[in-house]
Amino acid sequence: MSERLRRQQFALTRHLRDPNRYPPPPGIEERRLRVYRELLFGSIEGLLAGGFPVVRATLGEAEWRALVRRFYAAHRCATPLFPQVGGEFVEFLQRPRGRVRGAPWLAELAHYEWAEAALLACDDAAPAHCADGDLLDGVPLIAPWAWSLAYRWPVHEIGPELRPRRAPASPSLLLVHRDRDGDVRFARLTPLSYRLLAAVRAQSRSGADHLRALAAEAGAPAESLFAEGRAALAQWRDQGVVLGTVADAASPPPAIARSRP
Repeated sequence: MSERLRRQQFALTRHLRDPNRYPPPPGIEERRLRVYRELLFGSIEGLLAGGFPVVRATLGEAEWRALVRRFYAAHRCATPLFPQVGGEFVEFLQRPRGRVRGAPWLAELAHYEWAEAALLACDDAAPAHCADGDLLDGVPLIAPWAWSLAYRWPVHEIGPELRPRRAPASPSLLLVHRDRDGDVRFARLTPLSYRLLAAVRAQSRSGADHLRALAAEAGAPAESLFAEGRAALAQWRDQGVVLGTVADAASPPPAIARSRP
């Protein structure tokens, strides 16, 4: 590619992304440029509108289009794949250019919506596991298509009728997972169930050891958490959130429960 052609291409793409800031390259009719501008922006806006319908409805059309315009003009995507543009949009909203006055919850709401598409597209294979293993004696295994999420804002409630100005005192703890039929489900989590899910994903130890460790953190007798923890693990296995137990962990080494520093 000649240097002249390269400069012309950069000039054209800069103009198409941000026509108010960059003039078009010479020699191209305005009529043709307008078609390209509308086509390219419309493709990105339509893609994001389909992936973030609640964000769009909550912001309103004018504010939504202005936000997408900033993303289109300022954000340099790390991927050429259209299905991954939603993740790029979420990343953009976490930066100063992506903030919208009066919508401090915007980045979290977008992440909440993006999580559904991300799990629908997840094609990770299930690791080797024992589907009917003992979830207390064995090492529970979380499915790759199940996430525990914590948000400062009540993202599951925000919409055109609710644009909160202050975050509540308690975070919103949510489980998002793909069920056995391939549908994405959301559910509220208690603080205990959220900590248990996070611990099971982070450390390879028996379910009983996880519950003992959580009891030590809370300064409570281990027996007081076992009934709730056992029921939660069993329910998650029924839902496909927990696959079972790690296949080669019939006798996991005992762990020492200690309080967090």
